[in-house]
Amino acid sequence: MTEKAFQDYYPDHLSHCYGCGRLNEHGLQIKSYWDGEETVCTFHPKAYHIAVPGYVYGGLIASIIDCHCTGTAAAAAYRAEGRAMDTEPTLRFLTGSLHVDYVRPTPLDVPLEVRASVKEIKGRKVVVAATLSAEGEVCARGEVVAIQVPEHLVPK
Repeated sequence: MTEKAFQDYYPDHLSHCYGCGRLNEHGLQIKSYWDGEETVCTFHPKAYHIAVPGYVYGGLIASIIDCHCTGTAAAAAYRAEGRAMDTEPTLRFLTGSLHVDYVRPTPLDVPLEVRASVKEIKGRKVVVAATLSAEGEVCARGEVVAIQVPEHLVPK
């Protein structure tokens, strides 16, 4: 994709997350984008993301869903306010709750696609539902309640 990912708009001081921080060289560095009213993220698991031979570790699946959904919450909040993601004040979200249902084993050697949609925006809370698929088959479903970080708690 040639457009900037949601995570590329995060200011440097908010770009260290293991899952989505572009400045965390050891992290997953996931990238999320709008695709109509949904958001999409593609992740290529590495051999060391293994649970049992041939399949992805469930904690990785939860992390990808989590960070894609908090990124979706931020993008949706900016969109709801009619603002670009590079405008101030910064809207950044953290996980209030995460629920993941594992539908089937997730193969290790193929790209994973996470698609998410916003279920609700209410005040500082955004509820996001997601599916994680491999080769067109849903392997996990998740829901994240994302909470906007208060401006006074965001480090400058």
